[in-house]
Amino acid sequence: MKFIVSSSALLKQLSAINGVVTTNPVVPILENFLFEIKDSVLTITASDLQTSMMTQLHVEAKEDGNIAVPARILIETLKNLPEQPVTFSIDHDTYAVEISSDNGRYRLAGENATDFPKIPTVSNATTVDMSTEVLSAAISNTIFAASSDELRPAMTGVYINLSETNTTFVATDGHRLIRYRRVDVASPNGASLIIPRKALNLLKSTLPSDNVPVTVEFNQSNAYFKFNSIKMICRLIDERYPDYENVIPVDNPNRMNIDRLELLGSLRRIAIYANKTTHQVRLKLTGSELMISAEDLDFSNEANERLSCEHDGEDIEIGFNAKFLVEMLNNLGCREVSMRFSAPNRAGLILPAEQNANEDILMLVMPVMLNNYV
Repeated sequence: MKFIVSSSALLKQLSAINGVVTTNPVVPILENFLFEIKDSVLTITASDLQTSMMTQLHVEAKEDGNIAVPARILIETLKNLPEQPVTFSIDHDTYAVEISSDNGRYRLAGENATDFPKIPTVSNATTVDMSTEVLSAAISNTIFAASSDELRPAMTGVYINLSETNTTFVATDGHRLIRYRRVDVASPNGASLIIPRKALNLLKSTLPSDNVPVTVEFNQSNAYFKFNSIKMICRLIDERYPDYENVIPVDNPNRMNIDRLELLGSLRRIAIYANKTTHQVRLKLTGSELMISAEDLDFSNEANERLSCEHDGEDIEIGFNAKFLVEMLNNLGCREVSMRFSAPNRAGLILPAEQNANEDILMLVMPVMLNNYV
């Protein structure tokens, strides 16, 4: 089998799906890309058993065939080649792969394509369409709050709930919770699923900058995403997601509106002086003034700053993990945020002071008790 392809075009497609390939996989052949040629179209597949990504490009080929090609050495070779047509020659008896360029030849050992695991198909699927802009925003606004605790597998992914009027994306690690809702994406057949964090990170890095349609299909075990020439299929997390709505406090009489970038800058400076274990900062609301402070008694470090804000409610003092606040504020794109509190031992809410027409975002963060302030 022989085919000719542009080195830069091939590298671009391989780079898009290379994130799936892991070192020391359970099945050794998964260190390879699966190359399949049919009617001069090259389909390339990468998989780690849980997640698989596929891409296609046209090549010059006179015959169909397939081969598994080592991913790392192929990517490194193409990265160091100037843009030019390269010829792949495959010996199906020995599975040897020879790459010929303008002034060189490179020989590597491939493997039998039949040993590559079969990619699952999604049957009896529910389908929903959205744009890359919506999907990218949903991933960016939630994934950072997903848990890394493998003992609570449901929380290691992002929960998606589709209804007739909207779609809700939720992520939590038990210390903070993000609820991102879109009213411009809906499904007449209500459904829910939990997508693993790795799959969403791969999607996020692969989604194009221009706004194109994405087709999402899913059943009880797998989800399938398709956009441009890229396809991704991932195994869903088969767990019951926590009842997150019950955690969100409804009655929050203390409300504060403040410039997001001013608050973010202040928190970043004050966090330098916080205890390195708790990362605790103290927010003290008095009238229209917010005092942010932190101290580390172990090293006699302390800092405080005062900011002006709009405050409606009683004076309150509450402690939070500065790292969580900084990450949450950093992921919001609004000019002004609204923070809402009920009591020093109850969760605080952060949301844009003005929501966009098509999206609704709510961030919840659990307090760090002030009597543990060390």
